[in-house]
Amino acid sequence: MTAPADRIVTNVEGHTLTEPDETFEAVAIRDGRIVRVGRAEEVRFLEGVETDTHDFDGATLLPGFVDAHTHMDILGRRQVETDLGDASGPREAVSRLQVGAEDDGWILGFGYDESTWEASRYLTREDLDRVSDDRPVAAFREDLHVVSVNGVALDRLEADLPDEDVRTEGGEPTGVLVESALEAVTDAIAPDADQTREYLRAAQSVALDRGVTAVHDMIRNRHVPGVYRELDLAGELDLRVRLNYWADFLDALEATGARTNHGSDRVETGAIKTYTDGSIGGRTAKLSRPYADADTDGTWVRDPDDLAVLVERVADGGFQMAAHAIGDAAIEAVLDAYEDTEGGRHRIEHAELLTDEAIERLADAGTVVSAQPNFHRWARPNGLYETALGPERRARTNRFAALRDAGVRLAFGSDCMPLDPLFGVRQAVTAPESSQRLSVTEALRAYTLGGAYAGFDEDRLGTVEPGKRADLVALAESPWEVPDATIDDIDVVATLVGGEIVADSR
Repeated sequence: MTAPADRIVTNVEGHTLTEPDETFEAVAIRDGRIVRVGRAEEVRFLEGVETDTHDFDGATLLPGFVDAHTHMDILGRRQVETDLGDASGPREAVSRLQVGAEDDGWILGFGYDESTWEASRYLTREDLDRVSDDRPVAAFREDLHVVSVNGVALDRLEADLPDEDVRTEGGEPTGVLVESALEAVTDAIAPDADQTREYLRAAQSVALDRGVTAVHDMIRNRHVPGVYRELDLAGELDLRVRLNYWADFLDALEATGARTNHGSDRVETGAIKTYTDGSIGGRTAKLSRPYADADTDGTWVRDPDDLAVLVERVADGGFQMAAHAIGDAAIEAVLDAYEDTEGGRHRIEHAELLTDEAIERLADAGTVVSAQPNFHRWARPNGLYETALGPERRARTNRFAALRDAGVRLAFGSDCMPLDPLFGVRQAVTAPESSQRLSVTEALRAYTLGGAYAGFDEDRLGTVEPGKRADLVALAESPWEVPDATIDDIDVVATLVGGEIVADSR
């Protein structure tokens, strides 16, 4: 006799997101796994006396979203500290920071985007001196490759700031720091374990409310892995978390015998992450020819020779590699390094400015492109990318359709800009160029099965099929049936992880 289900979700417009996509009306769950998918009457026979049955009133049910590249501690900080994400300009950013300056220590803001301001410029020392002249102030640009600080912070960190990454004007620091200089600020404001726990709890709440059931978290803060594992052991971790460790964790990981895919059902060791270059917004992504609006072709954060040595060590140690590469020169360096290794399902994070040759090489090497469709908002005509790169290169950024056509595996993530899969789906299906644009189904797959594949999880996550974990998201409307430009207005009705309802707006 077939055992009854623990939970049945019925009256849904369900999509398996398999190939081909199939629809269903109900799903039965037992022990955290999907046991049946189909018409309501086909699933109802698994209903027992103790089965918890939920009528979702026609909601669209999909696999839970997998955010393949995010920064959960930064997301949490944006909830707890000052969020500058929708500040309309320098004056409003300063005003928000002044309101948030209630406690002692650093005054922190996160997520400003000067490209949306009428006066498109970074926040400066002069701006932030108005926030405080006796406490250090730091405001991070949305891409986390630029931070603006006040005079107190500059004085405090003077001995730790490399000259080459401190922007100056007339020989004086402007308060704008990039790349390695930014790291001095990151180190100075590193939270302790208790603060980290507060940030991660806040971030988890946001993620679940937006239908995200698994994240690939880029780990820089040394408290983060331990806090995640404590939450997991305490039964307080509702998300699935894949820990993509910064390269400076590698010695410790090797010493403990850790390998990619080790861990629990909720917390896994993922890839080893490194930068190769910076960002387009910071004019530090490494290009093959200079920026259209700056006398530079970008910055090597890790030069190609060092990268090749690191990739070989990572691969030999049984780890997956995840290399941040945005500019075409940086992407070429990563491909050179990857093509000398075997297996590993290595990843390129972002891979924004791709040549035709690079797309072919990505396909041949089986490299996963972990991309951020959110970035298309800067690729519109007359936007940030056109200003920085010029019209021809703008049109070659984030060519998701070209990658699809070449057979490259795409995994979508947010990079916390913002963490919102439906915003990313909207950007992918409304991208300005045909070579950048995906269908709704393709974009959703990149945000579900694509992320699962990037984390070696395609056998347990990413589609709605019997045997897979019951990680699901219910949407108030169908993304196939609303205008493309309004996909991110769709409300998340409920989120399930392992069959448990962990967020519910009903």
